[in-house]
Amino acid sequence: MADSTLVYVGTVGQSLWRSRDGGLTFARASAGVHSESDVRALLVHPERPRLLHLGTETGLFVSDDGAESWEPVPSPMDGMQIWSLARDPRNPDVLLAGTCPAGLYRSGDGGRTWEALPAHMPDQCVGGAPLTPRVTCVLADPRDGVLFAGVEIAGARRSRDGGRTWDVLTEGLSSQDIHGLASVWNGRRTLLATTNNDVNRSEDDGETWTPLGVGKVFPWGYTRACAVPAGDPHAVWVGAGNGPPGNQGGLYRTTDLGATWERLGLPQVTNSTVWNFAFNPADPRRVYVSSVSGQLYRTLDGGDSWSKLPMEFGEVRAVAWTPDSA
Repeated sequence: MADSTLVYVGTVGQSLWRSRDGGLTFARASAGVHSESDVRALLVHPERPRLLHLGTETGLFVSDDGAESWEPVPSPMDGMQIWSLARDPRNPDVLLAGTCPAGLYRSGDGGRTWEALPAHMPDQCVGGAPLTPRVTCVLADPRDGVLFAGVEIAGARRSRDGGRTWDVLTEGLSSQDIHGLASVWNGRRTLLATTNNDVNRSEDDGETWTPLGVGKVFPWGYTRACAVPAGDPHAVWVGAGNGPPGNQGGLYRTTDLGATWERLGLPQVTNSTVWNFAFNPADPRRVYVSSVSGQLYRTLDGGDSWSKLPMEFGEVRAVAWTPDSA
């Protein structure tokens, strides 16, 4: 039977690409978005798979036809780079966005209107790095809706009141260069944060962090992608490599909050750091993984075996997939 799964790949400088055959072939899907756009964030509705939101360097776009066409969404993010998009798992109408310059935004009506959240982001990176701070990840915890965000380079943030107030979380971090965040419930919440030099763990909602020393286990200390897979709420997957972008990378999984790690057997060392994962509860065993420099991999058995897909892109910053609902 032919594979009709829809796969979306967001790139820097080449806009959005879509596959209609599970990732075997791709064509550009950016009608209404500039063909050379920078796409760093992509969000698929969990119940309406044809409804997508796209974050670009000029603001937010929406499609209700599976990326056949896109429309701009007027918002306070117009003219900003959108680096991250997330949805509250308890309410699919609540969307969150993170930008560069660093800012956090919320929509309570499915992305039609947006408000800026008072997160009091810095204008400069910690340590004087010559970058503009950006919100690399946003997370709404599915258990209680507590919000977390990671800032490059200014630590983590937390809100317990829906975004009205925010706490700055930096104590004990190996680096304030936050790349990814994951939340695991095992009697209580444990957070894992990936940075430019380690994975960090917090047992107290981010008040304090402990570096895990993954450089003693992985060939590299630089870690990027960080997520709980759709089929295993007690696991965390982490993408690693030898830098941004680096020229090699790999994929790791922990099921004990970082005490031990298993390297998942991609068919080769990737050509750069593993930057993106795409999970979907419609099929927890199907996962797509990309390197930042354009390689795309697929597993159909939850990570036991992998295949490298034929298409290679330029710089990949976002990947998503959904069953074909046509």
